[in-house]
Amino acid sequence: MADARLEQVCAGLSFPEGPVAMSDGSVIVTEMFGHCLSRVAPDGTKTTVAEIDGLPNGLALGPGGLLFLCNNGGAFTPLHLGEYLFPGEFDPDAYIGGRIQTVDIASGAVTDLYTHCGDLPLRAPNDLVFDAHGGFWFTDHGLRHHRTADRTGIYYARADGSHIEEVVFPVDSPNGIGLSPTGDRVYWAETHTGRVFQRTIASPGVLAPADPLVPSVLCGLPGFQLLDSLAVDGEGNICVATLVNGGVTVISPAGEVIDFIETDDRITTNICFGGPDMRTAWITVSSTGRLMRMQWPRPGLKLNWQ
Repeated sequence: MADARLEQVCAGLSFPEGPVAMSDGSVIVTEMFGHCLSRVAPDGTKTTVAEIDGLPNGLALGPGGLLFLCNNGGAFTPLHLGEYLFPGEFDPDAYIGGRIQTVDIASGAVTDLYTHCGDLPLRAPNDLVFDAHGGFWFTDHGLRHHRTADRTGIYYARADGSHIEEVVFPVDSPNGIGLSPTGDRVYWAETHTGRVFQRTIASPGVLAPADPLVPSVLCGLPGFQLLDSLAVDGEGNICVATLVNGGVTVISPAGEVIDFIETDDRITTNICFGGPDMRTAWITVSSTGRLMRMQWPRPGLKLNWQ
């Protein structure tokens, strides 16, 4: 049963993801199968920000007031099962290649920022988070098709398009990514393993060497639970959207599950925080195409450039 504190703000979205809380109280979301970015006003009305070729996934505000977009290039096809919409199989004929793009909110202009890391093409960028130095970390979820599945990486890139580097390899279907309140730790969630990982940041875009005696796994969820995007709250807890179980799992910096907020949609994909006190949580429940809102038990962490 869904948490009674959850309130529906907008319905009729075509697999919403990547919510970004804006200063005027609106939220900009990606509509993955709508091939667009949409702004949802506090009263639930929706307007189009930009049309997107490929499939828009994660989204973040960055320098210059631009939106930075993870475009998976067409990693999925829409799968309708009754009233529900799911990500279906990969169609190579519809795939345009993964890319990081910028979006001008006022004009809707979309510009490719990165399509490759050196000679390595980006496969299916999924989510990103900015640090305080003008750079961002992002995940490449990779492609799965018939008998093959990519092994991909965690990347760091500059917002001005001048540098991109694969920092962690290999990882398995990385999805959500976030930073600790002090910016000294990066977290990412792997969808299919149901695990959240952590690494210490030594300097912008550089990780401290991994200790082979100290696992980088922060937490693994039991049973069949898949993980999607995440946000970090002001106390450093990792709030990760949880598929199949349908909700948001809250994990402490020590790796303990301290809370679970249940929704009524097994494909709960994203959470972000906003509002004057950062206590408003915006949650995308994607198979039913809705944006939800609730007062969160703890203040969220204000993102860089938010």
